[in-house]
Amino acid sequence: MSLLFSPYAIGPLTLPNRIVIAPMCQYSADNGDASDWHMIHLGHMALSGAGLLILEATAVEDIGRISPGDLGLWSDANEAALGKVLKAIRKYSSMPIGIQLAHAGRKGSSHAPWEGGQLILASEGGWTPVAPSALPHLPHEAPPLALDDAGLQRVVKAFVDSAVRAHRLGLNLIELHAAHGYLLHQFLSPLSNTRTDAYGGSLENRLRFPLEVFDAVRAALPEGFPLGVRISGTDWVEGGWDIEQSVAFGQALKARGCSFVHLTSGGVSPLQKIPLEPNYQVPLADRMRKEVGLPTMAVGLITEAEQAEAILQDGQADMVALARGMLFDPRWPWHAAAKLNSQVEAPKQYWRSQPRGLSKLFGDITIGQR
Repeated sequence: MSLLFSPYAIGPLTLPNRIVIAPMCQYSADNGDASDWHMIHLGHMALSGAGLLILEATAVEDIGRISPGDLGLWSDANEAALGKVLKAIRKYSSMPIGIQLAHAGRKGSSHAPWEGGQLILASEGGWTPVAPSALPHLPHEAPPLALDDAGLQRVVKAFVDSAVRAHRLGLNLIELHAAHGYLLHQFLSPLSNTRTDAYGGSLENRLRFPLEVFDAVRAALPEGFPLGVRISGTDWVEGGWDIEQSVAFGQALKARGCSFVHLTSGGVSPLQKIPLEPNYQVPLADRMRKEVGLPTMAVGLITEAEQAEAILQDGQADMVALARGMLFDPRWPWHAAAKLNSQVEAPKQYWRSQPRGLSKLFGDITIGQR
């Protein structure tokens, strides 16, 4: 039996299979509000047959956006706009849906990738980003504003308020974004955190703020509600954040009731040297799963059904996440189920699409014709 298409429980939430659609920024919101693009894009993904859809990095405050087009959940308007999209999706899909709550930190106020991705100056309609330390992401950029105590408290409250909104919207799971060089990752990495107070220096101190955010969000949600963290397992820079520190972070999260970890890498430094190849991040998930014992998602150049199945069969992860692969092939789970002789959920409007010889792909169904 295929492990990829077997159910998996994250606390009280049971996924119908172990394929996760990882968060993918769309840069298509209006002042944080989900747009018609989100209705089309997310509706498309929700019909894919995956076991879980995690919405894109969603800003917890307006200056926490990567770009002016980032999705947000800091206001009543944001909540109402996303609620409209979710209501439409749930009418036609039973797929569990989670959300990734994020703060861009010093990587905020940037153009969308197709506009060059560079920093937007405040004089050009951008804003002054915030960070653990007044260190810019790129040497030629203006430095961000180092967060003081009041700023730290504001960010914690923003995460909590957004989490409460997410739960109120009926989302099934929350993932805190502590990866890819964004704010929580900036606190973790010694490359971006040079503070001399209780939030910088030693590993214990660098873990402190991300753990404070986790604790506050955990306390604001019902007991058992799935709350996990996305972690960059390594900065791919000598002297930066690495898998050993990630394991220590994972152990601290597990002690606090974390539900899962989602292993990725890089993003905090332009000096990173990433060895791009199939499964290049899977060893990070493997270490986390074996040394911490939390449910673990692996991601990164996983493109083939057999490849995903092998990761699970070898015990390197509990779930396999795809992002760019799902953009390229939004029916990837269907095709994977066909290759692995498994079944996948599909909307009845598409049942007639089953290729000849794969009549059980969508289960025991009957299709009449006139």
